[in-house]
Amino acid sequence: MNNCIQVVKVGIADVKLVKAPDLIRTSGLGSCVGVIIFDFAKQIAGLAHIMLPSSSLAKQEEFNPAKYADTAIVHLVSLLKAEGASQHSLKAKMAGGAQMFQFTSMSDVMRIGPRNVEATRNELNQLKIPILSEDVGGNSGRTIEFDPKKGTLQIRTVNKGTHEI
Repeated sequence: MNNCIQVVKVGIADVKLVKAPDLIRTSGLGSCVGVIIFDFAKQIAGLAHIMLPSSSLAKQEEFNPAKYADTAIVHLVSLLKAEGASQHSLKAKMAGGAQMFQFTSMSDVMRIGPRNVEATRNELNQLKIPILSEDVGGNSGRTIEFDPKKGTLQIRTVNKGTHEI
């Protein structure tokens, strides 16, 4: 019998699921948004590491739904439901969306972090998934780790230490 708790790592533009007691983590959240959607009763959670707000920005041949807020969240919800999560029990937490660089002209194109946050909120709202807590914005990178057993999101921020939401 293996009592080891696994930490599932989610890459950039990636989506993965985890069941308690395992944890799920992503690093390198700058302007990207990490969104965790979970069913606390079933102790199942998924994490999407979102790079861009909208799949309308897609240019490449091989489309990756995990890369965009509008497609990653729908994809994540369908994976959770396939694993037995209940749509009306789903909750969300999110972190990231920093403005990593200061630009003299704040054209919308350069505001990827805030646009990712807004697109993620809009998508969760459309799916009627409440956001229980968030740690977004600022100008520091983050690493996040979610525990589906406790429902806690641990956030390590560059130069600011660790806290939980």
